[in-house]
Amino acid sequence: MKFQGTQNYVATQDLMLAVNAAITLKRPLLVKGEPGTGKTMLAEEVAQALDLPLLQWHIKSTTKAQQGLYEYDAVSRLRDSQLADVDGGERVKNIHNYILKGVLWQAFTAEQPVALLIDEIDKADIEFPNDLLREIDRMEFYCYETRELIRAKHRPLVFITSNNEKELPDAFLRRCFFHYIKFPDAETMKQIVDVHFPNLKKELLTAAMKTFYDVRNLPGLKKKPSTSELLDWLKLLLAEDIPLDALQSTDNKVSVPPLVGALLKNEQDVTLFEKLVFMNQRNR
Repeated sequence: MKFQGTQNYVATQDLMLAVNAAITLKRPLLVKGEPGTGKTMLAEEVAQALDLPLLQWHIKSTTKAQQGLYEYDAVSRLRDSQLADVDGGERVKNIHNYILKGVLWQAFTAEQPVALLIDEIDKADIEFPNDLLREIDRMEFYCYETRELIRAKHRPLVFITSNNEKELPDAFLRRCFFHYIKFPDAETMKQIVDVHFPNLKKELLTAAMKTFYDVRNLPGLKKKPSTSELLDWLKLLLAEDIPLDALQSTDNKVSVPPLVGALLKNEQDVTLFEKLVFMNQRNR
């Protein structure tokens, strides 16, 4: 089982090596990088390439580690017990009817190996990764309500993504293989664009790429535009049939691009960019 990239995902050599290293070591692959650099899509494409079902657990600020294992629905059981006279209480007697299996339980008990994505782990509180240490390391956990040990039939291929919003515990990091997805250089970016827009005219791509990197490299930006935002912008340029000359300035200086709201996502960055354009115009 080896990942060699897909037609829909441009994977650099070091990224493919990282995926295969995690497979060899049988450790989770912790992927960090800017938002919009394809961390989530990586798990989807690897699962598809290796013909593995993909289970996804998207983490929120309120997510608790226990939810990935199981939850006991005591409220429903209490309600059903109050209605026991209706059906004889058979459902209430079986506690398994009130155990809600989480994604880890599903991954561990799957009849075939699966890929498991734990997406944006840094959104949860600091104790969340520590609470999963034993389960991810030993591939087992105990369900106290049913008094059974849930042990993995097959070790899932685990992907964990982080946007670097907070530091993860050292003990957790030791159990992972780490890879940081660098922002694509211009050549890699062209390959990515070509996957999504194979018939894009070369002149339009060159002009759009120059504008995109002019915006991205502006000093002081609060949020730099990402790969996904470039793809959204190109989609809009094509949909609105924006002419090539709207992206080019005659003197090769920075100008406000059309549909800039696809690239800049807050008023401070828009204002900063407009000031730069104004200063460039004054210096002409």
